[in-house]
Amino acid sequence: MNEVVKLAVQRRLEFILELNPVASASGDVNKTQFGGMSVGFQSVLFGLSEGRPTLSVSYLHEVAGSDVPDTDIGTPTNSGLVLFSADAKGFHFDINGLFNQQTVSNASKTQFGQTVSISHPLWKLTAAGEIWHFTQPFLRSNCVGTLWALSYSVRKNLVLDAGFDHGLTNTSTQWEEFFGLTYLLPHRLWKHP
Repeated sequence: MNEVVKLAVQRRLEFILELNPVASASGDVNKTQFGGMSVGFQSVLFGLSEGRPTLSVSYLHEVAGSDVPDTDIGTPTNSGLVLFSADAKGFHFDINGLFNQQTVSNASKTQFGQTVSISHPLWKLTAAGEIWHFTQPFLRSNCVGTLWALSYSVRKNLVLDAGFDHGLTNTSTQWEEFFGLTYLLPHRLWKHP
């Protein structure tokens, strides 16, 4: 289980809390426990105008970890992201670069990742596809996969989504299914100055 809470404190800055209240693994190791927590921020460097490309940066730091085994990309101690998004001909494009600090038994290595995703609205639905790549520095390998999802806008501030992720390499998690929801509070938490 994953939960991400974002709090916009300014038009170009939001704070992020990423929480894994429950993590479970089965197979070689059977465990269920608290999965970890990271905190950070995301800031828009340029963009924000309708129809204009946006460039943002983000940083997350793990403040509580877990002993439950990770998936193919692991859990970063520190994570930096560069996020680029743009719209063209009714499609939305996201291109992201990730720089993660992986730590295993007090040894740290840098993991690099890239994602490219395309989405397109279809009435109240949005269809999205993504291809991703991450290095696996402790395995001296790479994992590659593809993700497909559908989102449904129940209201302007409530979106339901579901999809699957399929690994394309032998060190990738082969199949993952997911579902979730995004909810935006309908009113400000404090008055705008």
